[in-house]
Amino acid sequence: MTAVEHDERQNARADQSGESRGASVIVNVIDVLRCFSVERPVLGVTDIAAEVGLHKSSVSRILATLEQERIVERNEQTRKYKLGLALIAIAGPLLANLDVRQVSYPLLEELRDASGESAILSIWDGSESVSVEQLPSTRLVKHTSVLGSRYRTGLSASVQMFLAHQPAETARSLLDGGRIELPQVMAVEDYLPRLEAVRRRGYSINYGETSRDEVSVAAPVFDHRGDVVAAAMIAAPYYRVSATDLDELCTQTVRTAKQISARLGYQEQA
Repeated sequence: MTAVEHDERQNARADQSGESRGASVIVNVIDVLRCFSVERPVLGVTDIAAEVGLHKSSVSRILATLEQERIVERNEQTRKYKLGLALIAIAGPLLANLDVRQVSYPLLEELRDASGESAILSIWDGSESVSVEQLPSTRLVKHTSVLGSRYRTGLSASVQMFLAHQPAETARSLLDGGRIELPQVMAVEDYLPRLEAVRRRGYSINYGETSRDEVSVAAPVFDHRGDVVAAAMIAAPYYRVSATDLDELCTQTVRTAKQISARLGYQEQA
């Protein structure tokens, strides 16, 4: 074996060892965090080391790093640890989405029963609307989609609604960058006033614009901070929705969105 071949093999082993060590460190950190529970919210280094099978010095280093990031907090007197507030920031988006689903479900059920059409809850994923809950219409002919479906078409009711509540520069950036799709015949400058109208009246409509077979209406759901966290929606077959029916669907959707918002702690300003 030449010296070059030997060096290359040594470097390859070092890379593999580094990857293995990196993965092992992550697993160890997760194991340490999992030691904390409702029954055992406060733990010492010795307790954790015994549970995860690591040397106390390794556990101390992990906890020191987690403390710097406020993932854990140490009591200076007892020198024991508990989970820190920074975990709330990390888990916040997930918890918010889970809460809004739980709160929304019975109200979506009422919306489905009152309208006779499919009731849907969607959330915003930065550049796409994602359906996270759906109660299909009980009618034989209905409009439904696969749970988890993603939409980035600018004329979609949910996309319109979410974009209307984004900062103007964010909406324009998504549109200019092509992350939100518009029909070729529609310019961004012609589309932006539509978003303003949606925000002003409190709901959005897709009346056969993305599909000649579909009508959908979306209204914003606000949390206790006044942030839009979801869209309450109705989706129906186009042939079944007259102009009068559409007005009623809009009224029902807005009412349901307001009810969900109220349960999330939102207080509508007079």
